[in-house]
Amino acid sequence: MKASDLFVIALEEEGVKYMFGVPGEENLDLLESLRTSTIKFITTRDERSAGFMAATVGRLTGKAGVALSTLGPGATNFVTATAYAQLGAMPAVFITGQKPITKSRQGSFQIIDTNDLFLPITKLTKQVKSVNTIPSIVRETFRRVEEERPGAAHIELPEDIAAQMGEARIFPVTEVRRPLAEEKAIRKAVVMLMEAKRPLILVGAGANRNRTARMLTGLVEKTGIPFFNTQMGKGVIDEHHAQYLGTAALSADDYIHCAIDRADLVINFGHDIVEKPPFIMKRNSAKVIHVNFLPAQVDDVYAPDLEVVGDIANAAWQISEQLSPQSHWDFEPFYKVKRALEEEIATDSAKEGFPLIPQRIVREVGEGVTKDGIISLDNGMYKIWFARNHKVSYPNTLLLDNALATMGAGLPSAMAAKLLHSEKQVVAVVGDGGLMMTVGELETAKRLNLDLTVVVLNDNGYGMIKWKQEAEGFKDYGLSFSNPDFIQLAESFGMKGHRVTKAGELTALLRKAHEEKGLHLIEVPIDYTENDRVFTKGLKTLVCPV
Repeated sequence: MKASDLFVIALEEEGVKYMFGVPGEENLDLLESLRTSTIKFITTRDERSAGFMAATVGRLTGKAGVALSTLGPGATNFVTATAYAQLGAMPAVFITGQKPITKSRQGSFQIIDTNDLFLPITKLTKQVKSVNTIPSIVRETFRRVEEERPGAAHIELPEDIAAQMGEARIFPVTEVRRPLAEEKAIRKAVVMLMEAKRPLILVGAGANRNRTARMLTGLVEKTGIPFFNTQMGKGVIDEHHAQYLGTAALSADDYIHCAIDRADLVINFGHDIVEKPPFIMKRNSAKVIHVNFLPAQVDDVYAPDLEVVGDIANAAWQISEQLSPQSHWDFEPFYKVKRALEEEIATDSAKEGFPLIPQRIVREVGEGVTKDGIISLDNGMYKIWFARNHKVSYPNTLLLDNALATMGAGLPSAMAAKLLHSEKQVVAVVGDGGLMMTVGELETAKRLNLDLTVVVLNDNGYGMIKWKQEAEGFKDYGLSFSNPDFIQLAESFGMKGHRVTKAGELTALLRKAHEEKGLHLIEVPIDYTENDRVFTKGLKTLVCPV
């Protein structure tokens, strides 16, 4: 069998349904093998987009997504997407081509050491040197990227190796059960919770896994303990739940931190080191219980008092089985904070000025997207507003990146989500800066006949950095640009273009786009002066309501 055929069969055995990429001449054998396979190859307009889409497949399914590029510039374009998957704990495999390694007549043309390039930003990087090693390399790669903590891997398939003939057997895919937490650690956690006066549950990025949502919801409902989450823990437990306090969208000094400061114990399910914990370890602060697949990585801001190491879902179930509500628990200070935050959000989101303020945009998007619909955010100031103000009902229905936090990922991620969930409403919310970084993928979306809506927030600049610049007392400089006519841009891609001109229109347009199907782009002028009023000045003078 030809090596490229064997490689594709090994990918099929792993359950790969899609591969995204921009091929080069070094990939032609592999491309031919894909042509007659069960894997659908989707040509993108940029390698970064292919990588973002592969990572999103991994995020939504728990099974590795796959992306393909050629050597040299194709491989270097993968770097951002690879780091995105690695830092975001999204299982993804990045395959690159290479010139012949047994006999090359082109010197060093386009050749860089891709294995060294990807080594710092992957869990594993391998060059295929023989057809016989393909099955073991593929199996080990997928095993590594999908086990906790998930992440990225890289495989280099040189042109001459892909064309080799050889024999090798495919390795079967076997499931490995995660180890369970030790009974003594569970019992100690239960005792600490029983002895606490004001315990709090924190849901982090590591808890955003299959099966975990149900177990954590059961724990919350049985015990009555309030919970909050990090940005990447949103939706693990329904945020419309009465015990939901809010999201730690900022590192400190927001309403939710008033509640954290009143807690004497925080049980942290799924802390991920890429998300700084929303509390700073200090003398006489709350005790912390770390519940995760892996032990804690201790640093200046995170040093837990107890570690419960093992499957998070099972640990939550074990704790729930042994813990009942305690009469001395006092949660009223937490709920005072919740009421104050929700009152502020309700007041601000009702404002009808134009251009729309972020709070109003969050509200209108929330009202215009179905409860089980998926909102994919690019990176910008609006991400903080969505994390703080938008309540999520189900896991992975608000796709945001609080790890690498790269611009340009929002649109490709939405496209991948729509491929996997054609039955759901999917909306990409992107800034004008982020959209223009991967704008070519609008053609890809059109070619794939996706029913997708893109909301572009227009402030003619890099809004988040402008806010930081102003907060530091610097003059406005170097962060502004002009934009194309987004309506004409949308129409040039065969999309329907819309522009919001007043409050209330965004919700109506989102519902209309969902009903009409097809590709829609909605331009929304945004007023970011609220950043300064709420986050810079307002939170500095915030008096905790407890």
